[in-house]
Amino acid sequence: MNNVKRKGIYPVLIQKKHKEMEYLTFSGLEQTGIVTHLFSTRIGGVSKGIYSESNFSYTRGDVPEDVDENFRRISEIMGHEGSLEDFVCTYQTHTTNIKVIKDEDRGKGVCKKREYVDIDGLITNVRGIILTTYHADCPPVYLVDTKNKAIGLCHSGWKGTLGEIAVNAIKAMNKEYGTDAKDIHAAIGPSICKDCYEISSDVAEKFIEKFGLDTLYSIDALEDKENGKYQLGLWNIIKNSLLNAGVPQENIETTDICTCCNPDYLFSHRVQHEDRGNLAAFLCLK
Repeated sequence: MNNVKRKGIYPVLIQKKHKEMEYLTFSGLEQTGIVTHLFSTRIGGVSKGIYSESNFSYTRGDVPEDVDENFRRISEIMGHEGSLEDFVCTYQTHTTNIKVIKDEDRGKGVCKKREYVDIDGLITNVRGIILTTYHADCPPVYLVDTKNKAIGLCHSGWKGTLGEIAVNAIKAMNKEYGTDAKDIHAAIGPSICKDCYEISSDVAEKFIEKFGLDTLYSIDALEDKENGKYQLGLWNIIKNSLLNAGVPQENIETTDICTCCNPDYLFSHRVQHEDRGNLAAFLCLK
C-alpha cells in the first residue's frame, strides 16, 4: 500500500486494495450499513502516460477502452460484477445544480449518453445506482440519509462551495424523499487542503461577502498572506455549511488527505494542470 501524507493526528480515510486497485473509504459511511462507496486513487487502473493509472474521464484524451476497464474494476469492487450499466455521472461545469436520478438513468455518462448538462450534484433513492462525480482537487461531498434511505453526491469546487451545493442537495433530498438534515451522514472527500490552496483577492472577497470575515477566520477557513493572496480552506467551509443546514457534527467526516500533497497517489490540477486524468467519487445505495 502506498505511503500517503495526511493532515491531522488521527487517520480518517481508510486505504484499501482490491487486486490492482487502491482506493479510499470513510468508516462512518461504511457503518451506516446502507451504502457502498469509495474514492479512487491513481493506482491500479490500465490508463497510460499522463493518465496513469486510474483515470475516469472520457473527455481528457485517454483511450476510451482503458477508461471502460477502469470503471469495470470499480464496478467489481462495489459488488456490481464489472458491469458499466449502473453508473450515473455528473456533467460538471462548476454549478450548484442537482439532478434527481431515476432507474432509467442507469449507465449515463459511461455506456449511455447524458442528455443533461450543467449538473454538479446527483441524488437518488434507487438501489444499485452508482452515483459518480469527477475530481482533481475539488472536494466531493457524500450525503447519506439513513432514515429514508436516500443518497447524494456533489462536486464542490470553490464555486460550488460558495454556492453551498451540498446544502442544495440536502434541500433537493428533502423535497424528493422527505430527508431531514439530522438524519444525514456526510463525508467531505479527498481534495486540496488550505495550505495548498492559494487564491486571489477577488475570490476571497466573494467568500467574505457570503460567509463573513469573522466566520471564515473562526472556522480556520481563510488566511490573509498580505500580498493580495489568501489561503482558502474549502473543507471547513463545507463543514460549516452542513452544520448550519442541520447535519449533526458527529455525522460529518472530513478528509485528512490532500490531493495536492499527494500528486503521485491522487491527481491534482494544481500540480499537473491539464496533463492528468480525473479521480472519481462513487456512492451507491445497497
